[in-house]
Amino acid sequence: MRLVALPADSDGHIRAGLQIEPKPGWITYWREPGNAGIPPQVTVATPGVSLDAMLYPVPKHIVTDAVDEVAYDGTVTLPLRLTATDGKPAKLEVDAFIGICKDICIPFQAKLSLDFLSPPQSRPEEKAILDAAETRLPMEPSSDFEVTAHALSPDMKELSLEITLPEAGETAPEVIIAGPSGYAFTKRKTSKRDGTSFSTTIAVGKLPRNYDVKGKTWTALVIDGDRAIETPLAFE
Repeated sequence: MRLVALPADSDGHIRAGLQIEPKPGWITYWREPGNAGIPPQVTVATPGVSLDAMLYPVPKHIVTDAVDEVAYDGTVTLPLRLTATDGKPAKLEVDAFIGICKDICIPFQAKLSLDFLSPPQSRPEEKAILDAAETRLPMEPSSDFEVTAHALSPDMKELSLEITLPEAGETAPEVIIAGPSGYAFTKRKTSKRDGTSFSTTIAVGKLPRNYDVKGKTWTALVIDGDRAIETPLAFE
């Protein structure tokens, strides 16, 4: 695991990333790892630098005899959006905490730092890593690829979705629902694809005790071939 970053620009914005490379056979988790996993966590230790956002490339739904997880099974870079509010820092330091899993899940923590040269110099290798990571992020919904309707059953056991897909096809896309913090749902109970129209019902597992969905927002990640979108699902 290592920290990758470019020097702050004139507005104090810093492009950075947490690069994780699991050994073969191991995985690391997406932002919603389910009940048993550990989501990646980053804390900035450099004074005057704040973490605005940590972004997540499209994960895999990994199902084997041993695991059923939403995760990454190879090298992944999680883009970090940082802002320096007190000039351009000479050094960037972060504390990173992740879970890595094979037969068991192991928490892993590290302090990572890098120095920025003065005056700043081009960093083509780091820029290439960050550019590649951003190409793996899910897209915003569009008119040809979007969730057009969603509804939770009265007993909150099933989530129905109507989705417009970018191209006609026969295979069902992968749908990953991030519910309350720490909960992810992937099991399809029904699904039907007719060209670019897709309908599905996702089984909703156990929710927090006395959970009230009214006013809450979940997230749907839809992966169809080499394209993916992430969209909020608001419940009134």
